[in-house]
Amino acid sequence: MTKKPDLPAWKALAEKEMRGKPLEGLNWETPEGITVKPLYTRDDLEGVEHLDSLPGFAPFVRGPKATMYTGRPWTIRQYAGFSTAEESNNFYRKALAAGQQGVSVAFDLATHRGYDSDHPRVVGDVGKAGVAIDSVEDMKILFDGIPLKDISVSMTMNGAVIPILANFIVAGEEQGCSRAELSGTIQNDILKEFMVRNTYIYPPEPSMRIIADIIEYTSKEMPRFNSISISGYHMQEAGATLVQELAYTLADGREYVRAALAKGMDVDAFAGRLSFFFCIGMNFFMEAAKLRAARLLWARIMQEFGASERSQMLRTHCQTSGVSLQEQDPYNNVVRTAFEAMSAALGGTQSLHTNSFDEAIALPTEFSARIARNTQLILQNETGVTNVVDPLAGSYYVESLTQQLADEAWKLIEEVEALGGMTKAVEAGLPKQRIEEAATAKQAAVDKGDTIIVGVNKFVLETEDDIDILEIDNTAVRKSQIARLEKTRAMRDQKACDAALAKLEEIARSGEGNVLEAAVEAARQRASVGEISDAMEKAWGRHKATPKVVSNVYAGAYDDDPEYNTLVSRLSDFAANLGEKPRVMVAKLGQDGHDRGAKVIASAFGDIGFDVVAGDLFQTPAEAAEAAIREKVHIVGASSLAAGHKTLLPELVEELKKRGAENIIVVAGGVIPRQDYKFLTDHGVSAVFGPGTNVLEAARSVLGLIEGRLTNR
Repeated sequence: MTKKPDLPAWKALAEKEMRGKPLEGLNWETPEGITVKPLYTRDDLEGVEHLDSLPGFAPFVRGPKATMYTGRPWTIRQYAGFSTAEESNNFYRKALAAGQQGVSVAFDLATHRGYDSDHPRVVGDVGKAGVAIDSVEDMKILFDGIPLKDISVSMTMNGAVIPILANFIVAGEEQGCSRAELSGTIQNDILKEFMVRNTYIYPPEPSMRIIADIIEYTSKEMPRFNSISISGYHMQEAGATLVQELAYTLADGREYVRAALAKGMDVDAFAGRLSFFFCIGMNFFMEAAKLRAARLLWARIMQEFGASERSQMLRTHCQTSGVSLQEQDPYNNVVRTAFEAMSAALGGTQSLHTNSFDEAIALPTEFSARIARNTQLILQNETGVTNVVDPLAGSYYVESLTQQLADEAWKLIEEVEALGGMTKAVEAGLPKQRIEEAATAKQAAVDKGDTIIVGVNKFVLETEDDIDILEIDNTAVRKSQIARLEKTRAMRDQKACDAALAKLEEIARSGEGNVLEAAVEAARQRASVGEISDAMEKAWGRHKATPKVVSNVYAGAYDDDPEYNTLVSRLSDFAANLGEKPRVMVAKLGQDGHDRGAKVIASAFGDIGFDVVAGDLFQTPAEAAEAAIREKVHIVGASSLAAGHKTLLPELVEELKKRGAENIIVVAGGVIPRQDYKFLTDHGVSAVFGPGTNVLEAARSVLGLIEGRLTNR
């Protein structure tokens, strides 16, 4: 009889295969600080308490439903919105006809920030990276021919959540769908905006009032509607580790529950309408384990509030990662998205959005969106993944990861509690700083080649072919939006509209009453998104963050790297000859609050030896030009992720010229299609650094530009 092999026997065989090299060399350290071993056994599950849990029962590690996908697959959603309400409506109707099962709306940045399309601050943002919505009239067109009684609608909106939800409610009523019949989700997660995404409007305290009012209103009036989607997605996209994403998302949820309880609500009256939203990146098994750990920890948190077992259930939407998408060799992104989608399914998501392969370059085309949607249809119908509930259950590796992620995340959750909860932690800047440090460390790992990205820092194509992209005529969209806005204002009862806005302001200022209820009446009187936002801003003011830059993270990753030290020495010598450090301002133009790239560049350039000025968020080109002159910078690096580069960057160059500061160099970075590089250079931009650019290469180029400009002046 053959002897059963044991762990010592495996180690002996493994050491033989390694030819004397230590087995520890096979271990892998994740960005979360978790050591992943090459082999997991039953011994690794000692002390893991959730192993005997079953799907549909607390703590829901194996899924919120007993039958999971064997009874009903996850909902296929595609997050989309662009240009006008007419264009987006056409896209949604085609997608629904092709197998999409719900509508997920992306709004433009002007709308996110509570500005109407005719506001002077949003000239380059209208209709870019989402659909422009100014009033009920736009919202009615957006859902024309889409029966809101039958179709679930998810809306990613946080800053201007009150006017957007109010407009949606009124549009539904005028379509013949009562508030009680509306189904879907509004994101309504403002704490993560202060941490990473930055599409906030009001300060933290009144922003929390808005969330509580929405939870109160929807729990009474909209029983089929999810009042909040607590989002970790944007944290991971901003650079958070999976432990940080998990911990800070659940800590946000805990804070929102407390806000609702402070309104006198019963936890079981609203807990069932809380939902979550996670990012799914390329660490395949870790991402699946993260969703399982999230359900485990949320059940623990809700038990603290005395919630019923059903109210302890965490339900989540997921979206594949945008950051994992690469401009270089972009068809590889189809494969990346497919792996991420499979990971989300194995982790037990309730709905899923799959990104299009071209989203690292521009808005998705109908062609790329169809591939993304079909990825889910193939996953549901051809792979057999829906035939078994929680197929990874019992895996030594996955169960161990689930427990490790839960343990590490709980440490961060307790750290937040020690600061007085998530609102206090956000005000102190702790989560934001931790995430920015993680993002900078990740970029350093990619630049050094420690983290391999196919087509970017390994297996790179010699030449890249252009791909077809969707381009929005921002000028035409803005013109059409303004025309409809003017028509709406001309036809409304102005006296009734003014009275409704005054009532909203009074409720916001006094703290008495419900701001969503008042906003619904204002929307019914055809008050615009901007006017509703302004009424609350009069009471609460508009929040402005102070930009901060982390240091010594990028430098620490390079240690004694010769290329890095050569660049540092070259920059130091040039600064000595110049009599000062070369001064760089990193600018964010328009209403794009995604600042991961800008913060990473600012941090890395500072470590290399540049004197870095972090520009304010949401600058107009004129404001950025004024700041550049005031700060006496040599170069302005403008970061663009929202497709406004062809409007905003030429304006910045012109604003500098107007002020006699054409000697200040302008460069651009971010999500900019290669097809647009020549347009930008023809309009005075000296260099363009697209997605995947190595930071050291960018720093060398920027130093060369400054050297050339100062030498020739």
